[in-house]
Amino acid sequence: MGSIRMGHCLSLIICVLLLLKAEGISVSISFVENAVTKGAVCLDGSPPAYHFDKGFGAGINNWIVHVEGGGWCNNVTTCLDRRDTRLGSSKKMDGVVSFSGFFSNKQKFNPDFYDWNRIKVRYCDGASFTGDVEAVDPATNLHFRGSRVFVAVIEELLAKGMKNAQNVIFSGCSAGGLTTILLCDRFRGLLPTGAKVKCLSDAGYFINVKDVSGASHIEEFYSQVVKTHGSAKNLPLSCTSRLSPGLCFFPQNVASQINTPIFFINAAYDSWQIKNILAPGVADPHGQWHDCKLDIKKCSSSQLSIMQGFRNDFMKALTAVGNSPSKGTFIDACYAHCQTGMQETWLRNDSPLLANTTIAKAVGDWFYDRKPFHQTDCTYPCNPTCHNRVFDDNNSRV
Repeated sequence: MGSIRMGHCLSLIICVLLLLKAEGISVSISFVENAVTKGAVCLDGSPPAYHFDKGFGAGINNWIVHVEGGGWCNNVTTCLDRRDTRLGSSKKMDGVVSFSGFFSNKQKFNPDFYDWNRIKVRYCDGASFTGDVEAVDPATNLHFRGSRVFVAVIEELLAKGMKNAQNVIFSGCSAGGLTTILLCDRFRGLLPTGAKVKCLSDAGYFINVKDVSGASHIEEFYSQVVKTHGSAKNLPLSCTSRLSPGLCFFPQNVASQINTPIFFINAAYDSWQIKNILAPGVADPHGQWHDCKLDIKKCSSSQLSIMQGFRNDFMKALTAVGNSPSKGTFIDACYAHCQTGMQETWLRNDSPLLANTTIAKAVGDWFYDRKPFHQTDCTYPCNPTCHNRVFDDNNSRV
């Protein structure tokens, strides 16, 4: 009986692996070697990196430039913690990553963008590509040069064919989704004037709310990020001219001023924000939120009530986007974070739906001007199509 059960398990594992292989493709890393001479480097001084899968056929002059996520570092101590990891050094990055979902090269899995040039830009500066401090302390060897990295990567891609671009999407997930919001107009300015350029932020709409202890944890944290990295001069002037630079790290304070068309995909119950903004460990010393943060089904009624309050705050912050057809929103009621890069949430038979529409269809319709999309889900647990994340203790914290 045991051997039969074991054989069944192995068959399931093989099936899952084959499915993943069918859905994803492996893409090798590239380094922007000439960026080092410009000081456009990761936290440890190593060159920036990206993964590039070339377009083909009708998509040869269409480009997706996507920035990966990975949080932020707000002082010398936390930046040193990142410096010798993949989030601070290209020497520590995987040489190959998998492309699926929004980055798939198969029409079945990605009908509107499968034949485009698809790039994933690695994240190694710790401030969503906004920082630029000239001085480097020899004691730490920390380089705060995210803004230079951003320009160096774009210049390399322009030289590799993006100068002939007809259609371009600048996208990102999490901290990369915030990059997309903060630098959307700047990115547009670096592209050919004749190109159709739009931005796409996936799980990048971080909101300014107090945590469960009543402290302004994320506001203070973002202020420290901006100060440490010298980000103020690279944040949208439309915001810094009226608010303190730290507040201009919040999308709700810049979204209304973005001129380039932009689409926001976000879970109203964003799992990263629930874990790190609403109920960070520092605000929950006795771990009362521990199980709830790992699995929303384990939340108590009082915790769910607080999370509904978070959703209300999120919806208020989202009003800054407005309802222009040039902007789009797909705000589902899922406990999730980043939904474009995984096939299961981008486009599959069981993908999350809003207005009976997948994320892939909503984004495609919006980009090609087939149909505007502004949809907000009902409250949890109303949407049976949600893929709610369940975490383990190893990935429960930043």
